[in-house]
Amino acid sequence: MTDSEPKSGGAINQQGVEQFLQTETGGRAATGPAAIVLFTVPLLWSLFQLWIASPLPFILEFGVFNSTEARSIHLAFASFLAFAAFPMFKGRHTNHVPFYDWFLAFGAAFTASYLYVFYDQLSSRPGAPETQDLVVALTGLVFLLEATRRSLGLPLAVVATVFIIYALGGPFMPDVIAHKGASLSKLASHMWLGTEGVFGVALGVSTSFVFLFVLFGALLERAGAGNYFIKVAYAMLGHMRGGPAKAAVVASGLSGIISGSSIANVVTTGTFTIPLMKKVGFPATKAGAVEVAASTNGQLTPPIMGAAAFLMVEYVGISYLEVIKHAILPAMISYVALIYIVHLEACKMNMKGVERLNKPTLAQRMLMWVMILLGLSVLTLVVYYGVGWTKDVFGSAAMWVLTPLMVAIYIALVGYGARFPDLEEDDPDSLMDKLPPVGDTVKTGLYFLLPVVVLVWCLTVERFSPQLSAFWATVFMVFIIVTQRPLKAFFTSRDQPGGAHYLGGLKQGGADLTHSLVTGARNMVGIGVATATAGIVVGTVTLTGIGLVMTQFVEFISGGNLLLMLGFTAIISLILGMGLPTTANYIVVSTLMAPVIVTLGAENGLLVPLIAVHLFVFYFGILADDTPPVGLAAYAAAAISGADPIRTGIQGFTYDIRTAILPFMFIFNTQLLLIGLTGWFDLLVTIFSAVTAMLVFSAATQGFWFTKTRWWETIGLLLITFTLFRPGFWWDEIYPPTNDRPGVELLQHVNEVAPGQPIILRASGMSLSGDETSKYLQLPLPAADTPEQRLAAAGLEVSPSGEVMNVEFVSFSSDAGKAGLSFGWTIDTVQVENPRPPKELMFIPALMLLGLLAFTQLRRRAGEGERPAFVPSR
Repeated sequence: MTDSEPKSGGAINQQGVEQFLQTETGGRAATGPAAIVLFTVPLLWSLFQLWIASPLPFILEFGVFNSTEARSIHLAFASFLAFAAFPMFKGRHTNHVPFYDWFLAFGAAFTASYLYVFYDQLSSRPGAPETQDLVVALTGLVFLLEATRRSLGLPLAVVATVFIIYALGGPFMPDVIAHKGASLSKLASHMWLGTEGVFGVALGVSTSFVFLFVLFGALLERAGAGNYFIKVAYAMLGHMRGGPAKAAVVASGLSGIISGSSIANVVTTGTFTIPLMKKVGFPATKAGAVEVAASTNGQLTPPIMGAAAFLMVEYVGISYLEVIKHAILPAMISYVALIYIVHLEACKMNMKGVERLNKPTLAQRMLMWVMILLGLSVLTLVVYYGVGWTKDVFGSAAMWVLTPLMVAIYIALVGYGARFPDLEEDDPDSLMDKLPPVGDTVKTGLYFLLPVVVLVWCLTVERFSPQLSAFWATVFMVFIIVTQRPLKAFFTSRDQPGGAHYLGGLKQGGADLTHSLVTGARNMVGIGVATATAGIVVGTVTLTGIGLVMTQFVEFISGGNLLLMLGFTAIISLILGMGLPTTANYIVVSTLMAPVIVTLGAENGLLVPLIAVHLFVFYFGILADDTPPVGLAAYAAAAISGADPIRTGIQGFTYDIRTAILPFMFIFNTQLLLIGLTGWFDLLVTIFSAVTAMLVFSAATQGFWFTKTRWWETIGLLLITFTLFRPGFWWDEIYPPTNDRPGVELLQHVNEVAPGQPIILRASGMSLSGDETSKYLQLPLPAADTPEQRLAAAGLEVSPSGEVMNVEFVSFSSDAGKAGLSFGWTIDTVQVENPRPPKELMFIPALMLLGLLAFTQLRRRAGEGERPAFVPSR
């Protein structure tokens, strides 16, 4: 049997897909009274989440919950459903819930809701828990670990258990990681009865933001948006070489943007895209690997990023829009490169695209793309500047003016889309030998873009919180799912007497809404439990100080070498991310490894913005989804394609090498995160160089560009990639970027720095652990009349002593304190930038070499001739 042939017995593949779908959507398919409970409880959970996100509790002064109470109820719902919806052992009790699972479900719900039920009593005795409190806390931890095992498997439960054992057994650990240890009562109180552990920031983000976006995605899917995105992608890209695979990348990317899981993305879009890729000639392994790589990258793409975007807001301390801005370029170039990799794979096999019905002329195609670009540009301008203009005129009433306008646009778009045939549901067994026309396909569902417009409007123009923005976008999506069927019936059946078809459409819309609320909640079970369990890791870090231990350990292993340190951190992030869902692996790896990079980088002269560090560990944590031997997304894809999961994972990881190099690049070149850009020209140069570099790297790793590459061409392409990504590496050898002056010249240098610009210092002193340390730090300088006043405004007072400056005073919570300076430290040197030509001049020789390689490849391809094209099976 060849790799391109599916394994015999389609039922095996279907069984594998259902196994992964159970993990994502709620385990049991219960019948009878249990089915009613498993329908009602998720419905109530969704209604509760919508209630606390809305402004109604504050308007009505009823049902107001503080953050701790909301987290407690949130976890109670998730814990109950984890025991009621997932069997104790896979394959057993799949159609009913045994009595002991009901007992465990109610017990888990009670322990989780304990903070809400006894909130007043617990707040009256902080730090002095009673025996009842400790018993409930310890029982709750056991329940949580079992709920995690059931809903997510062993990996995260094992990780959390190891951290609990580490917290309790500190004195018995090896010297390098030993600590004084924590008592059982201290552990229980810290993890369960406060907000340092299980009920910490991670569960708070799940309660506030994540649920609403998962619900938003469920509503979109139920309304038909998922099918619409897939069909649009195929209509637009299917005619290209390897078109179905390129469409799979785009469709999975669109789905992954709103999905909270790589696995969920694979099993939803992959059931349609993987068979089609195989039909046009992709081997089963590569078809599954393309879907895995696309689905994995969906978690790296704003605005949701598998809910990590909202976690970064809390952990990094920057706004949601800042997170999106920093993450957008790496995600974009990664997806562009994946489409190019698919193109190169198609070129290797000399594939042709699928024939399109009503094939347009060249002029029509050019006009279509121009209209699409103009349409997107106009839409963006209307949303931003149009709404901004109305806010200037109407002030706070702008929202009440624009809401009816948005509804009118929605009705008009539904009426416009009703002129065209409805899109058929995905059928992976159907023959895809012709493509539908792009125009008709796009026009049928343009109104699906409106909830995204509402989300962008609320975030960027109204400046609402992510929670409130998600609420209003969800409300608009609820309106769409209820009304789209009656409206379509009205526009298509206006000549029919009676209103039965309208009423039927309205009933179907209500049913769709109810099922979406249930589906969204059941999709949240794993995420809710995961964020709570990841809180155990966070709580252990704060309880034991293991973060400092990890810093010392990585420093010891790497020997102070920055690249070795980053490589070791990447490996640790991959290992910790194996088997963990998106939210959990980000919490774990960022809590443990992000401080390591910041601390060791500062000690070695590399000042890395905190957002870059968090994106670094997040990228490698996500890449664990397709990294053998765990690679759960690869197993899900293999269950659909019939290929070997390990080979699928390896192939997927080779595609994702392009993503793996990005974190190393943006650590050293933060312009890739749109940090430190000076204007539009700088932005355009950065985008051009990054996209070109990633495409060149893709060609190098695939061993094929215009034709098969030779070893020396591969080396040349890799050299060009490195130069385009990090031109400063070579430029620094020619023109040193900085010069270190003695610390005693600090005041003189401060006088030369423009207001608002930071200075970089190397300071040394006693660390919190009692060791002498030396590190570089960045200190913002406000405007003031004298250098002394500028330093004082930053919270710092100094006095000269020989060649250094002594730190005499550091204000509490000042910029100097946050930078890491303390009383008694010394400022040894001041880093001053040297004037030099722009480093982007290194692009010129790199592009010249690229042109030379292109010339040699094109000349060689002309001599080889054209190979026969692959013809899709009929």
